[in-house]
Amino acid sequence: MNKTQEGRFFEDFTLGEEIEHALPRTLTEGDSALYQALTGSRFAIQSSETFARRAGYDRMPLDDILVFNVVLGKSVPDISLNAVANLGYAECDFLRQVYIGETLSARSTVIGLKENSDKETGTVYVRTEGLDHRQVPILTFVRWVMIPKRDPKSKAPPAVVPDLAPSVERLTIPRHRLNRNWDAKISGSPYYWEDYTKGEKIDHRDGFTIEEAEHMLATRLYQNTTRVHFDAHLAMSTRFGKRVVYGGHVISIARALSFNGLGNGCIISAINGGSHTAPTFAGDTLYAWSEVLAAQSLENRKDIGALRLRTRVIKNQPASDFPTGGKDVVLDLDYSVLLPKRP
Repeated sequence: MNKTQEGRFFEDFTLGEEIEHALPRTLTEGDSALYQALTGSRFAIQSSETFARRAGYDRMPLDDILVFNVVLGKSVPDISLNAVANLGYAECDFLRQVYIGETLSARSTVIGLKENSDKETGTVYVRTEGLDHRQVPILTFVRWVMIPKRDPKSKAPPAVVPDLAPSVERLTIPRHRLNRNWDAKISGSPYYWEDYTKGEKIDHRDGFTIEEAEHMLATRLYQNTTRVHFDAHLAMSTRFGKRVVYGGHVISIARALSFNGLGNGCIISAINGGSHTAPTFAGDTLYAWSEVLAAQSLENRKDIGALRLRTRVIKNQPASDFPTGGKDVVLDLDYSVLLPKRP
């Protein structure tokens, strides 16, 4: 009897199937520090215990995208171990802040299946929940993944593509007042919610070159075991001929780059939608720009507001001319951040 895990192929998924993922993960100070070292993220609340306490937190929360990637990583052995590509995201709702010492687990439900036109692959849609140590949801999201078929001649199930919301309707916000002791000199940005307008475009300017060892180390940090990110021998047989950088790590880099221009947007409340529009490889240099889709007031909150942003990541060319498409755009991400209003 073969005791090793082969991973699932398209034929192995059933619509409505519920999957409890193995290996709960306790996040430590080391995880947080390594994430910052690999991405360069420097938002004040996730960088300084003192700043977080002054802003009203009991202690410093973990970076939201680190939490997202760890929860996604829990689902990989059961969903996307054999994936050709992780295609997109929707309805990602960050339900509460997560702190050092929390233990995360995950479960998923298969909500859509569709054979692709090449007849050799299919797209699997899953809704994944991240849970804390009490099994209370802290995060939920939908993602869809291209999975190869075990047998290209096998009959595919009837196509079901879920109807997904264009945005997360109700943003989860912290209970405490956020701007009472907010110090913009310390946070690294002088810009509050009132300083942003709908339609504004922000070139984040800085470039980030991805090194081979670093992107693989980051993906190991998330315990994401998808083979195309690690196995160079296997990758040679794919259409790319080399290892692909995990898309969630590209999101992490985009978030880190956005600090230059959005430094007070310390909290991600939702990812409304996103797609990996082209692959990223070691040696690529990433740049990013963001458009403000909406500046949203929040009911009964005079201390904070939300910005709905659309961030595009471009490889190997600056974003100063705000490119919106083409083969060099590798990520198109629609998400919402919270930031303080001017005191």
